[in-house]
Amino acid sequence: MTAHKFGQFFAAVAVLAVAQASKSEDFPARPIKIVVGAPAGGTTDTMARAIAEPMAAVLKQAVLVENRPGAGGNLAAAAVAKSAPDGYTLLVSFSSHTINATLYPSLPYDPVADFTPITMIARVPSLLVGRPDLPAKDLKELIALARAQPHKLTIGIGGIGSSLHLAGEKFKLMTGVDLLNVPYKGTAPALTDLLGGQIDLMFISLVTGTEQVRAGKLRAYGVTSDKRQAMFPELPAISEVVNGFESTAWFGVFAPANLPDAITQKLYKTIVAALAGPKLREQLRTEGATSVGNTPNEFTAFVREDIERWAPVVKASGAKPN
Repeated sequence: MTAHKFGQFFAAVAVLAVAQASKSEDFPARPIKIVVGAPAGGTTDTMARAIAEPMAAVLKQAVLVENRPGAGGNLAAAAVAKSAPDGYTLLVSFSSHTINATLYPSLPYDPVADFTPITMIARVPSLLVGRPDLPAKDLKELIALARAQPHKLTIGIGGIGSSLHLAGEKFKLMTGVDLLNVPYKGTAPALTDLLGGQIDLMFISLVTGTEQVRAGKLRAYGVTSDKRQAMFPELPAISEVVNGFESTAWFGVFAPANLPDAITQKLYKTIVAALAGPKLREQLRTEGATSVGNTPNEFTAFVREDIERWAPVVKASGAKPN
């Protein structure tokens, strides 16, 4: 290549770099879309809409939420992975993002390489609950009962491969109990059968289960966070009985891979500021969620580690996608 052509090449690269920087500085120049791989009204949808409003106020552009449920969040993730890395199409995903890496034999995207993690919004623990007429009064008695009656006690599963399903599988692995899985198409029908006495146990989100426990309709045996929750100070963490047990659902924001760093940082700072606001902080607190707001690098490392964390549990469970 001649010196003249070298000059033309580097001039073109410089122009491209300037244009890219200009785009980043102008961001956002139009509405942003957040894609959610779950139906409206669920916890993932709630998290997306909770950050959309304060984001819009700061960025001075509309932030719209689009629900694309199906395949355990894979439809939404695939759509975002194939989108332009310009910051205008984001994904609010949940624990299934890392669980699906092992649960599905093949995915239409790479859960690590095809995304730019922005930040984790929050973590939400779950409760191990049972019908109130079970003879076991606390977690130690429940484990003893399950060991004495292998494959007799039933546990409802609101979704194969969900964090709640795998909390149950992890509990079984770590205690050596043999519970009979009863799968349902959603948490609502599983909860209905538990309240009706058709099944014995289930893991349920703190958001969904708190009211039923407080009303005496369900007995809570423990919370899946590593420490007790302020809303249930008398309820032990399962880890107090089952050493090392912990299982919380997480919710986070992703963009397509190769998002310019300037846009990544702008989105990250906007979301973290929203999480620090009193309105959103109180909303998360009332739902039993703990806000996070880790850096893009920290969230990237977490995603890689979480895939490895869940892989042995998924494989041991023998779970297959619906």
